[in-house]
Amino acid sequence: MDRDWRATELGNVITLQRGFDLPADERKPGSVPIVSSSGIFGRHSEARVKAPGVVTGRYGTIGQVFFVEKDFWPLNTTLFVKDFKGNDPLFVSYLLRTIDFASCSDKSSVPGVNRNHLHGLKVLVPGVAEQKAIAKILGALDDKIELNRRMNETLEAMARAIFKSWFVDFDPVRAKMEGRWKRGQSLPGLPAHLFDLFPDSFQDSPLGKIPKGWRVGTVGEEFTLTMGQSPPGSTYNELGEGTPFFQGRADFGFRFPTERVYCTAATRFASAGDTLVSVRAPVGDINMAAVKCAIGRGVAALRHKTGSRSFTYYAMKNLQDEFGSFEAEGTVFGSISKEGFAGIPWVAPPVSLIERFESIAFPFDQAIENAEDESKTLAAIRDALLPKLISGEIRVGVNEDRVIGQ
Repeated sequence: MDRDWRATELGNVITLQRGFDLPADERKPGSVPIVSSSGIFGRHSEARVKAPGVVTGRYGTIGQVFFVEKDFWPLNTTLFVKDFKGNDPLFVSYLLRTIDFASCSDKSSVPGVNRNHLHGLKVLVPGVAEQKAIAKILGALDDKIELNRRMNETLEAMARAIFKSWFVDFDPVRAKMEGRWKRGQSLPGLPAHLFDLFPDSFQDSPLGKIPKGWRVGTVGEEFTLTMGQSPPGSTYNELGEGTPFFQGRADFGFRFPTERVYCTAATRFASAGDTLVSVRAPVGDINMAAVKCAIGRGVAALRHKTGSRSFTYYAMKNLQDEFGSFEAEGTVFGSISKEGFAGIPWVAPPVSLIERFESIAFPFDQAIENAEDESKTLAAIRDALLPKLISGEIRVGVNEDRVIGQ
């Protein structure tokens, strides 16, 4: 090993300290991140630790490591780096990601990480210049992943805003009825070529006033609904054998679920582009199938009968308050049956309007999918590089900011 690298105990590199109690009734409105063992867990008016900071779980969620760029309050379920001892904070966050936290459990009835065991772990550490170079490479990958995440949130928010305006608030109908939108005229968000797609008045319905010519139906009438079914547990595996299988929301992501469990005897399937909805404990979390997949009894799959995938996704997003009512019906674990799901009332717009919305929203969703695919690739590259860079197996040219093989 290069003389600039040294083998030492983690406690000689950093000092870890337990976080601080902050009962819910003592939290005050503010912008300071509260960091729990699973990440940002609300905001507070006061910080206990100066940024940059590194936090990991002590109890609860074990093994995740968070780099915090704002002054923050670490909760007592965490350990945070009190003293970096001159080492680069971002490098330290990546170093901690390579540690097997389970080996440092205190073995009590409520397993948790023992700080003293962590301090005694043997680690290899390069000089600060190489620490910074390693952190720069890994950080650039994480920065691009974060940029993609924010872009996807923006794209989804834009599509949801259009859906809400057209199909919930009926803004175009109101604009025509009030004379604010006239033929041949464009308004913000309402180009002239959409004018004939919307009526200029409302009609009474069991759900209240709805646009003239629209009708009240149900989810079951308007969407193809498939409820999941769980095969025997012996047919599940994490080896990639069979079909990707989703039993519930555990593997749901921002838009697409992570393929972790597979099934060799699946009986119920969702097609690529179908909307996935969790139907038990909790009800109403929403994702989209990236590929054909199997669904267990905790998941339902839907597609509007026009085949419009984007319209379906945003329609289900709009029903989340309705799903919440099934979660709060008094049972220990909320759930929704096929009959209950299919019977949810639905205001059905004309097919022509659904198709026009699809033509607008689908490119947004395609961009989201492309960014998610890119982020998955970047994360795989980062995860492959991480142990090799942290161990010195791959060295970094400090002055050239480039990776060189050893």
